[in-house]
Amino acid sequence: MVRRIIHIDEEKCNGCGACAEACHEGAIALVDGKARLLRDDYCDGMGDCLPECPTGAITFEEREAEAYDERAVAEHKLRRERPAPRPHAPGGCPGTRLRELRPDGETPPAEAGRLPSQLRNWPVQIKLAPVTAPYFDGAKLLVAADCTAYAYAAMHRDYMRGRVTLIGCPKLDGVDYAEKLTGILAGNEIKSVTVVRMEVPCCGGLENAVVRALKASGKVIPWQVVTVSVDGKIMDD
Repeated sequence: MVRRIIHIDEEKCNGCGACAEACHEGAIALVDGKARLLRDDYCDGMGDCLPECPTGAITFEEREAEAYDERAVAEHKLRRERPAPRPHAPGGCPGTRLRELRPDGETPPAEAGRLPSQLRNWPVQIKLAPVTAPYFDGAKLLVAADCTAYAYAAMHRDYMRGRVTLIGCPKLDGVDYAEKLTGILAGNEIKSVTVVRMEVPCCGGLENAVVRALKASGKVIPWQVVTVSVDGKIMDD
């Protein structure tokens, strides 16, 4: 059937994820750092996502499309709400075992001219970090795109020191971090949040997830965003 349905211009999309958040049917998701309509029958054609897009990447079009399927949408939403498998189940990968590397936040001495690591916690991947890890209480939280540590040479000294570190890549992980981050912010006494991201558009998904998590946590937590250029410079706001 021919009906009104949304169209997403990937060239204009900056990967912020605002449209996915606004879509009550869950018809939109970030795929490879870009918003994408998952299935025609998930879209009701009402367009709640249009006014939320900051770049004007979403418009209406009339085309051949499957009819809106309310039952399929309900099943889709139910699947999304199911809890993910716990990554720290007994007998799981030893690499996911919770470790507090520097409980008192001390800085280790340099060895043989080598700069000391400032990492205080393990695991560091957002997907693997347990929401109730003891090192979150009273912590200053760093949420960083994983590319930043390679682009910015002083990452340990300038941003990881004194902070609990979480890293991720919305383009590669293909998940929405907002729910996990909300649990961390709401369930622990986080003192501050620093987001370090790359200048590339797909990193907007990481920043957007933190912003949504801060709002959903119901807390007022100081936060800042630092943007790193691909040649390793801190970009001015």
